[in-house]
Amino acid sequence: MARIAGRFGRVEPRATARSYLLGLLSGVERKNCWQLAEQAGHTRPGPMQRLLRYARWDADVVRDDLRAYAAEHLGTDGAVLVVDETGFLKKGRSSAGVQRQYTGTAGRIENTQVGVFLALATSRGRALIDRRLYLPEHSWTNDPERRTAAGIPETVQFATKPRLAAEMITAALEAGIGASWVTGDEAYGQDPQLRAALEAHGIGYVMAVACSTRVRINHGRTPVRADTLAGRLPGTAWQRHSAGNGAKGPRHYDWAWIHTGTGNHRHLLIRRNRTTGEHAFYLCWSPTQVPLSELVRVAGVRWSVEECFQAAKGQVGLDHYQVRHWTSWHRHITLAMLALAFLTALAADTAPQRPADTHQPARSQDPITLTVPEIRRLLAAVFNPPAVTAARLLHWSNWRRRHQATARHSHYRRRTADETAE
Repeated sequence: MARIAGRFGRVEPRATARSYLLGLLSGVERKNCWQLAEQAGHTRPGPMQRLLRYARWDADVVRDDLRAYAAEHLGTDGAVLVVDETGFLKKGRSSAGVQRQYTGTAGRIENTQVGVFLALATSRGRALIDRRLYLPEHSWTNDPERRTAAGIPETVQFATKPRLAAEMITAALEAGIGASWVTGDEAYGQDPQLRAALEAHGIGYVMAVACSTRVRINHGRTPVRADTLAGRLPGTAWQRHSAGNGAKGPRHYDWAWIHTGTGNHRHLLIRRNRTTGEHAFYLCWSPTQVPLSELVRVAGVRWSVEECFQAAKGQVGLDHYQVRHWTSWHRHITLAMLALAFLTALAADTAPQRPADTHQPARSQDPITLTVPEIRRLLAAVFNPPAVTAARLLHWSNWRRRHQATARHSHYRRRTADETAE
């Protein structure tokens, strides 16, 4: 809080922000304004709601503080920037950016908001350092009335998800984040403008692409599909490498790489599952020559952003919000990312020096290093509020049920009016 306290001009929102962060770090079941206010000992959720909607503070400036904080604690050793998106399932059509669209969170088309995120991954840990709410083109950017109701600024126009990713990467590099690589899944790897922007910045990339992607071999003279090329490779072209350690040990795959285009720094990287034979493909570029093992390492780092999403949603309530406004979404998401970065920094700072051989398991009687979930449990115990009186419990029960009755009455009245109009 000392790091971001100056971003709040008045003492009330500053104190509320501290209570909000402590609530996100607590063991409260749902981390929305109602339950965070109850956790903080407030008599009503008003202060929490004002913090997200009306209080004067800039979430983007706090995001900059978060980004610097994460880099300071995680360092730049082998740093990789990872872009990905995640969905936030919603009901209704009033939440900023919501529409029926595909989301990997549900694995199907659902009514959802989609946020594009940037993660920083180093040898010490990984953290989410930037975010953008995706605004669908036809259902939102061309509907002024809907935009106004959701508080979307006039300056915000439609941008594809790869373009949002490029904006975040550019901002991170300009802020001094010392990453050498960018990686992402097919949604971003298939975009030639994003790849061109990375090359213009002089930062290497290992981006997943579809099997139907066409590349040029033989010094750029012969175009061929990636999957066709994989099928033609001799057995000697494949090498076994680990894509990093998983929960059950090293993740070994067979890998092959082929020069593409006319330069020596452009490759098609192919991963083959040793059990199923399934292939995955990556377009790679680097400003200098690198070995195959380095491209494999970067490709393996991409999964760290999924771990970030899992931790952010499971530990600090990234998806627990109940807000509709553009400003409120960015404020909650930023504070949740800051809470996660704090846990990640603690885990990195308390971790012992790693052995030279990272594939060598620790002795069976040794505990594993402190994890983000374990640190959050410990913090929740340390900052656990004093025992709540029965009167306080009943106060909040009555408060919730009164507001639920008001909401139910409004819904019934609206439905009755619609049926009468029909």
